[in-house]
Amino acid sequence: MGAARSANSAGNASSSSFLSSASASSEAVFPLPPDILVEIFLNLPPDQVVCVIRLVCHQWKDLADGEFFWRERCRREGYHPHGASKVPSDWRLFYFLCKKRRNLLKNPRGEDKLRGWTLTQNNGDRWTVDEPMVPHPNEAVHKNFVTSYGMCLKEQTVDLKHEGYSPSFMDEFQPPIRISDWYAPRWDCGSEYTISVQLLDERKNVVQEFHPDTVYFPQWNDQQWCQMTHVFQNYGPGVRYVRFSHGGKDTQFWAGWYGIRVTDSCVEVCPALDS
Repeated sequence: MGAARSANSAGNASSSSFLSSASASSEAVFPLPPDILVEIFLNLPPDQVVCVIRLVCHQWKDLADGEFFWRERCRREGYHPHGASKVPSDWRLFYFLCKKRRNLLKNPRGEDKLRGWTLTQNNGDRWTVDEPMVPHPNEAVHKNFVTSYGMCLKEQTVDLKHEGYSPSFMDEFQPPIRISDWYAPRWDCGSEYTISVQLLDERKNVVQEFHPDTVYFPQWNDQQWCQMTHVFQNYGPGVRYVRFSHGGKDTQFWAGWYGIRVTDSCVEVCPALDS
């Protein structure tokens, strides 16, 4: 028993000694030229480079943290800044924000009922969720929000810092912010659609706003899906939130849910040019 414990202790000590020695002399263990190492790193998953490669030794950390490495990674994967004046000061941050670009709105298609939305007006027979009356261009859309005979509006406010877009990045880079929304009427009832999207500063004051004219549909229409899009650009420093609000109602005061239908809403921060 004592001999076994002694052997285990010796084995553990030996393993610990080997790991310490390998860590201390990693440059000698992996005697590859820096340009070869960089090429290898460029072919590894980015999360592995950050979470594993950087921890091996000082040389690998310096290469994995270097501006050239992340600038080259952006170039190879097609992430290009929007202009010569918009060169990132942190290419690694720029890379990951491009890589993880996504819709910042929660529950944009009504799959979780009305969760994630604040109902600022909920009149008539109120907001509800239903299946689209005609197929949506995006085959992944199986639900839409439906308005009633009284005005129905709902909104979300996106906290950009909470979503990973730091104040310094937003102020320095001012990446385009793209919004889109899909809406459709019923064929047998007139309806109206409205949308308002605001960029807000830290105190929720409006910096810039997109608020087009209300869209009206007559009775006996083709009830096809329409898309509303807008891109905020060159909006200046100070943007911290995006407030997205939309909705509408029917125009014939019919009980039930004959008003405008909305779904697949989107707010995206776009650091790189779209390829």
